[in-house]
Amino acid sequence: MEKNRAAHAFATLGHPGRLAVFRLLMRFTPRGVRPTEIAGALGLKPNTLSHHLSDLTASGLVQVDRQGRSLFYSVDLDTTEGLIGYLALDVGRARPDLLSAFLSHQKDDPVMRTTGFNVLFICSGNSARSIFAEALLRDLGKGRFAAHSAGTRPGTQLNPFALEVLARNGHDTQTLRSKHLSEFQTPEAPKMDFVFTVCDTAAAEECPPWPGQPITGHWGLPDPVKAQGTDAEKALVFAQTYGALHRRIAAFVELPFSTLDRMALQARVDHIDTDAQSAEKA
Repeated sequence: MEKNRAAHAFATLGHPGRLAVFRLLMRFTPRGVRPTEIAGALGLKPNTLSHHLSDLTASGLVQVDRQGRSLFYSVDLDTTEGLIGYLALDVGRARPDLLSAFLSHQKDDPVMRTTGFNVLFICSGNSARSIFAEALLRDLGKGRFAAHSAGTRPGTQLNPFALEVLARNGHDTQTLRSKHLSEFQTPEAPKMDFVFTVCDTAAAEECPPWPGQPITGHWGLPDPVKAQGTDAEKALVFAQTYGALHRRIAAFVELPFSTLDRMALQARVDHIDTDAQSAEKA
């Protein structure tokens, strides 16, 4: 990256508000986010957010895409990669004492295994979407994955509509329970290989870096718990949410893990969501 462009990008991220917006957008990557959702998650006034987004876009760190009447902002990964590379390789002169702690987790070697992966699904309530994902991966994975789920603000009981959908599709629900995210942030917790957020609320919330730098993905889906109407109409929304997660997890378990390096695996995880969205809109 050219020096003046790097300086512009660093100066843009030097403001706490712009940095907060950029960090939130990174958690949704590769998806874009509407300004109203960003403002709500960060508690920003619309005019303040507009200035931040304008500055981030001008620096090249963020791009904007119009879909119908809505604008979606997302991180420009090429520019971000160039900025990180400039800091590490040009400014830092690729010193091993600066980079070794990061590069030890980022080798481009194949994963070299096809089983024994720990996978965590996160949503806000851990009563429906993440529970669906846990049950689906447990059964579709056929013993190759240890599936877990948790919520940032879990309730005490699973949603009865969710349990009905799972039972109707042949999943054992006896061991499923609502769990707080903190259960998986202790030293004794299993080390995660993959961490997925399945709701926008969970993706927008601050979360400390996961040990071991797992592959991450955002498969955000609307909350079926908020569905309105008759019980039959609510049940249909839960069934549609289950189907959407089934498509993503069925694709996930078929990935050729033993032949992919981390970069390729991250890309494939991202594409699962974009491909599923395209199929659902068709």
